[in-house]
Amino acid sequence: MDTMPQEHYSKIKRVLIFVLILNWSVALAKIFYGLFTHFSSMTADGFHSLSDGTSNIIGLIGIRLACQPTDRDHPYGHKKYETLFSLAIAALLFIVAFNLAKEGLTRIGKPCLPRIDLISFIVMLVTMAVNFWVMNYEANKGKALRSDILISDAMHTRADIFTSLSVIVALVAVKSGYPILDPIVTILISVFIAYAGYEIVKESSAVLCDTAAILEDKKIADIVLGIKGVKTCHKIRSRGRPDDIYVDLHVQVNPDMHVDNAHKISDAIEEAIKNGIPEVTDVVVHIEPLEKNHTP
Repeated sequence: MDTMPQEHYSKIKRVLIFVLILNWSVALAKIFYGLFTHFSSMTADGFHSLSDGTSNIIGLIGIRLACQPTDRDHPYGHKKYETLFSLAIAALLFIVAFNLAKEGLTRIGKPCLPRIDLISFIVMLVTMAVNFWVMNYEANKGKALRSDILISDAMHTRADIFTSLSVIVALVAVKSGYPILDPIVTILISVFIAYAGYEIVKESSAVLCDTAAILEDKKIADIVLGIKGVKTCHKIRSRGRPDDIYVDLHVQVNPDMHVDNAHKISDAIEEAIKNGIPEVTDVVVHIEPLEKNHTP
């Protein structure tokens, strides 16, 4: 296996491990103080933060599988495992959203009065600030490395921020004499979390179902028609992940062209497309003879 993919996935792995440490530090801080002050909402939020660590572990497993070299059963490689495991993170988001909505509905009927003090606010604000930094750090790294896992996990961390925000709103609401706002805000936040899960499923499904990776066929056609000897270009198709795009297309050349020259044109087309669109990793060119009655 070439070194570039290995280095690429090693960078993603380091980000996930770093984020895992931060997520569990935040979770333990909320759990310990919540238990110490008998503040059940904070304790529950701490266990929710613990699920972020679970998503990091899922991501590490997905990355481990995705960086495996091509083999007889996987001639196109294993990169889609990263996309597949991002769906597992989406599943966690749906579970969190369901549990929050259920808890909110329960609280509407049985409102609780948590213990409130200054340290409670400090713990929640500091841990939420850490989560906010982690979310931006992981999202930026995910975009730079074109990693589905990192982007999906960043969205999971954003869900944790929303949950922590609901706890802070609950603190303010209870102290102001409006405890009913706590469950209402919790239910609204569960909707946002569920939507984040839906976005992950939508993007991952597009990759797994081979949705067109390059929507503008003209971009590819312009590159191909710039190659000397190419008369026409059609049946352009693309699929794959944003960082691993496969393209196949048909081109027509003079019917009396020697096979050696046709092969050189095919190689030139592949090189030109890869240079023009760096995300493309494989190009299949079907050479056809130009019909005599065809006007290019």
